[in-house]
Amino acid sequence: MKALVTGAAGFIGSHLTERLLKDGWTVVGVDSFDTFYDPAIKRRNIAGCLSHPAFRLVEADIRDKTAMEQAVEPDTGAIVHLAARAGVRPSIAEPALYTDVNINGTVALLEAARERGVPKFVFASSSSVYGNNKKVPFSESDNVDFPISPYAATKKAGELICHTYHHLHGLAINCLRFFTVYGPRQRPDLAIHKFARLIEDGKPIPVYGDGSMMRDFTYIDDIVNGIIAAMDRCTGYEVYNLGESQPIALSDLITEIERALGKNAIRQRLPLQPGDVDRTYADVAKAQTQLGYRPSTDIRTGLARFVAWFRQEANAR
Repeated sequence: MKALVTGAAGFIGSHLTERLLKDGWTVVGVDSFDTFYDPAIKRRNIAGCLSHPAFRLVEADIRDKTAMEQAVEPDTGAIVHLAARAGVRPSIAEPALYTDVNINGTVALLEAARERGVPKFVFASSSSVYGNNKKVPFSESDNVDFPISPYAATKKAGELICHTYHHLHGLAINCLRFFTVYGPRQRPDLAIHKFARLIEDGKPIPVYGDGSMMRDFTYIDDIVNGIIAAMDRCTGYEVYNLGESQPIALSDLITEIERALGKNAIRQRLPLQPGDVDRTYADVAKAQTQLGYRPSTDIRTGLARFVAWFRQEANAR
């Protein structure tokens, strides 16, 4: 079994790559080591895989069609496309860049899959496609025609172009809408990691709005299990939510991070930011029924594991 994983040195990608190697897969990992955050972090993420005989790293941009064609070897059984320009707020500042990377890069991977006859394609979408959906929990059948950030729009566009390739070329594709993934190796700009670092250093944490904003935080191990299940059960075209289905308010999240760290936070109240949705809340019934997806890590357990990793990393430097 051979898989190609884009974004292999990132937070989710490195965890997935390690799991696939452990499960006996041969893995080609693609990563451009973009400077959106320190590339040295990504190199540490993937360092443990580099000596594995079943792993090969390709340093390339997903928009490079020739490089993608070469990375997808003839016996590739699955592509897991995680690479993207990430972040809601940065996408508002650079919409053209986000459109270029997230849409044109996805097309380059789909073209390579089509030309190589890859039987399975898994696309990483996002809960941001739901925008400010008033109905909760969010279901895959809900209307997602009203994204409120360029990042969300590119993810919706990715789902649409995936469906087009399924319709025209018969590619089997599962699109996975991730809900706020956290855990060891989480990107340093994301809330839990950012808050933990600031609280540990005794600095104020930015709290946008009144703290009532809610997010469905999903632990990395549960997400990886969902991706593996989507790889195993990829036959037609489907969209699945992968969340914990246990949303928590921002104010309560901060309290739980304080508990995990054993330190109090200094809260800096700020206005709500453009592009931020009010809440996310995954209906995972479809993934449970069709993928056997069973998220099992509650926020307190997940934060304890994150903090253990966070402090171990800090002590290692």
